[in-house]
Amino acid sequence: MRQGDGMKCRLLIVEGLPCSGKSSVSAFAAAQLEKRSKVCFVDEGTGDHPADWEFHALREDGEVFPLSSLPWEEAEKWMHRKIYDGLEWEEEMPVMLEKWRHFASSARQDTVYVFNCVLLQNPMCETMMRFGFGEDVSRQYIQTIADIICPLQPAVIYLKNEDIASSVEKAAAERPGWLEGVVQYHVQGAYGKSVGAQGFEGYVACLHERQERELRILSTLPVDQLVVENPQRDWQRAHGEIASFLQRLL
Repeated sequence: MRQGDGMKCRLLIVEGLPCSGKSSVSAFAAAQLEKRSKVCFVDEGTGDHPADWEFHALREDGEVFPLSSLPWEEAEKWMHRKIYDGLEWEEEMPVMLEKWRHFASSARQDTVYVFNCVLLQNPMCETMMRFGFGEDVSRQYIQTIADIICPLQPAVIYLKNEDIASSVEKAAAERPGWLEGVVQYHVQGAYGKSVGAQGFEGYVACLHERQERELRILSTLPVDQLVVENPQRDWQRAHGEIASFLQRLL
């Protein structure tokens, strides 16, 4: 864990693979921090994220707009311009980085922000899974984000999961139709195709490699960090580790 310079942490990001418990840990961390500070907790999928473009598209004139504001038939016409999934990397990357810069410059001084998966997972899904870039490209992009948010004294909690297949199967039983979509996304992306990934086993293999890359990249970032080993095996232990880590941050 990087030792801080006495400044208060103003941004906590929870990372890990799908089904590792990021949403529940983010909520737990936010509740712990609220005992000592004002907190803004933003979970994945809110659609109005202060540091991320969720379900937004980019017009040719450079204007970003929410697809949720359109009737579905109209929104479908803009999917080729959707940030994540639609744009080419050279056009998407500057838009994403500008969003981070705006957040870092406008974040409230008296607030600790708690985010889910925006520093590692989302960039890795784009750079690695969708475009098939090498680890160095992913690292450089994530390092750029880390540099932007450095004034916020960020910290990362990473939920490392060695039971990937069983965790995904358990989540799939609770989310009808979800697994088919994520499997297709991974095996049909540039990385999945490059390694010949097929079906559920191919999806899990992609996740194993992504986790290894994320942990290597995280270890190089100048942020306070806690890697929780297999929290799903003992949540009481995991919550204790996380609570101790959060106490040191503030």
